[in-house]
Amino acid sequence: MQAVFKKEDITKALGVTLGVVEKKQTLPILANVLLEFNESGFHLTATDLESEVRTSGPLESVSSEGRTTTSAKKLNDLCRLIPDGSSIEVKLSGDKIQLKTPSGKYSLATLPSDDFPIFENQESGEQLKVNSKDLRKIFSTTSFAMGNQDWRHYLNGLYLELKDDFLTAVATDAHRLAINTFEVSAGSSFSGIVPRKSVNEMTKFLADADGEVSLLITDSSIELNTGNITFKSKLIDGNYPDFNQVIPSGDSFVLGVDVKELSESLSRVSVLSSDKYRGIRLNVSDGSLMVSANNPEEEAGEETLSVNYSGENIDIAFNVNYLQEILSHQEGSVCNIKFFGSDKSCLMLPPDADFPKYVVMPLLI
Repeated sequence: MQAVFKKEDITKALGVTLGVVEKKQTLPILANVLLEFNESGFHLTATDLESEVRTSGPLESVSSEGRTTTSAKKLNDLCRLIPDGSSIEVKLSGDKIQLKTPSGKYSLATLPSDDFPIFENQESGEQLKVNSKDLRKIFSTTSFAMGNQDWRHYLNGLYLELKDDFLTAVATDAHRLAINTFEVSAGSSFSGIVPRKSVNEMTKFLADADGEVSLLITDSSIELNTGNITFKSKLIDGNYPDFNQVIPSGDSFVLGVDVKELSESLSRVSVLSSDKYRGIRLNVSDGSLMVSANNPEEEAGEETLSVNYSGENIDIAFNVNYLQEILSHQEGSVCNIKFFGSDKSCLMLPPDADFPKYVVMPLLI
């Protein structure tokens, strides 16, 4: 195999693969990228056995087609440091891949391409066409609430459900719950739990996508196609909990807060909260919200804000990080917090919409 490509084209493609390449190298070949040359251009594939990404780019010329695998990190580091605008000639010679530029020659070790694990083709299913911005939005506004290395493996991912022409994303770590949804045109339904790492990679790819992308979820896998990037991932095996049972209902008192004002107040007062629990106390009464915190060193801080509230007095505590993350995903300047009692979870959502919807459990401090 022998071909020539531009430095910018190969580094852009390698950047797509690096998030998937296995860092801990349970198998040496998982640290490699599969590099293929043919008349249509070059193609790169990376996998960690749980997910796979494939992307492509143009060749300036191709003398002979072929494929091999080499270290994704070393190839990326080397190509990135080659001067901008350079053409790079690549040639497979024995068990080494030779790179040649106008000023240098480089040799990288390879492993046989036949040993590189490739995902099987997805089972048949309907390709769902969705707007890339809508899909990225429901990912970014919910995925921060996913579990992280939780023993309940099904919490370490994002639950996706297509039902009645709505695509819904749900994430929870058992202390908070995030839900968002948008309407799609579909003639089918599906559901599955996408692993945490795969969600983060898909969100990254969607940030660079424009217009429609295709999404396919089967019983065991998900596939996202954003043009020249195809990403596949296995799904987490397990049943997701009934999240609707966690959403509080019944009589509530609504607190309307200025998002920026509350967020800044929480940042200041939480400096004096416990490092372990990160607890912040909210004391709500007619037209007033007092934010307070203290720590084992007997340090304390409090601030009082004017708010839109008329209801029973509420004295409740939360993990300040949970509140801050939710506030950071509010598009409007005002957020409604619905209280159902001082010992019950609260519901946070925009004042003029039902989504995105967030449930936060109180702290007992």
